[in-house]
Amino acid sequence: MRALNADLHCHSTVSDGLLAPAELVRRAHGNGVELLALTDHDEIGGLDEAAAAAQQLGLRFASGVEISVSWGDDQTVHIVGLGFDRNFVPLIEGLAHVRGGRDARAHRIAAELDKVGIHGAYEGALKYVGNPALISRSHFARYIVELRHAKDVKGVFDWWLAKGKPGYVAHPWASLEDALGWISGAGGIAVVAHPGRYRLSRAEMEGMLGAFKDLGGIGIEVLSGSHNEDHVRDYANMARRYGFLASRGSDFHGPGESWVDLGRLPDLPEDLTPVWTRLA
Repeated sequence: MRALNADLHCHSTVSDGLLAPAELVRRAHGNGVELLALTDHDEIGGLDEAAAAAQQLGLRFASGVEISVSWGDDQTVHIVGLGFDRNFVPLIEGLAHVRGGRDARAHRIAAELDKVGIHGAYEGALKYVGNPALISRSHFARYIVELRHAKDVKGVFDWWLAKGKPGYVAHPWASLEDALGWISGAGGIAVVAHPGRYRLSRAEMEGMLGAFKDLGGIGIEVLSGSHNEDHVRDYANMARRYGFLASRGSDFHGPGESWVDLGRLPDLPEDLTPVWTRLA
C-alpha cells in the first residue's frame, strides 16, 4: 500500500521560516504533501492562515507547534504538538510565557557576538524577523551569512551559535512537564522533534525519552530533514522499544536553507505505526 506523504514539521515567517503560512501550504501542496502540520516555534499565530489555505487546496491539515523545552544540564530539546485545539487557553498562555524571554536572550547573544567582532547583530537579526517577539538564533544566523562570516545557516550554527560556541547563550524554556501538559490538555499528541540533533549521551537520551513517555508523550520523529541513515535506524529502534508512534517531518524553514524540501523525505519503516493514524 502506498505510504501517505505527510510532513508534520515545518516553519513559516511567524517564527523563523522564510515563507508566509499560506505560501508554505501552497509549496507543500505543489510537492505532493497530503497531510501537513505547521509547527512554528512556541507560536500558533500562523495556524488560521495555513488552515484556510489548506482547505482551499483540499490539503489535509493538522494544527502544530514546536515547543522549546529545557532538559537536564543546560540542554534544550523540542517537543512537537500535533492535532490540538488551538483555542485552548492554557496552551496559548504557556506559549506566550515561553516567547517572553526571547528578546532578552537575543540581546545577550548580540553582546556575546560583539565580543568576537560581529557588531550590530541584534539590529541585523531584526531585519530577518517577522515577529520581533520570536527573534531566534536562525535570524542571527542569516545576518552572519549576510556578513559572509559563514557560507550558510548551518555553518553559522556549527561555528558561532551552537552550545560551546561564541554566540551561544543558555536560556530557561518550558519544562517537559508543562509542555506535555499544554499539548495533552488541548487534546493533542506530543512528539519528540529531531532527536538526532541533541547532544545527549545515550543514558541522557534514554532518561529524556523515559520521562517523556511517563508524562504522556507518544511519538518520536524517526524521519527528519536533519537525520541521516544511522539516525533513522536508531530512532526507529527507539520507537519499537518504547512503543512510540513514528513521525515524519522535514523541519523545512525555506528554499535553499533546509536539509530537505517539504514532502521529500523517504517513507517510514513499514513496521512502525505512523503518528498520523491518531490524527482526526
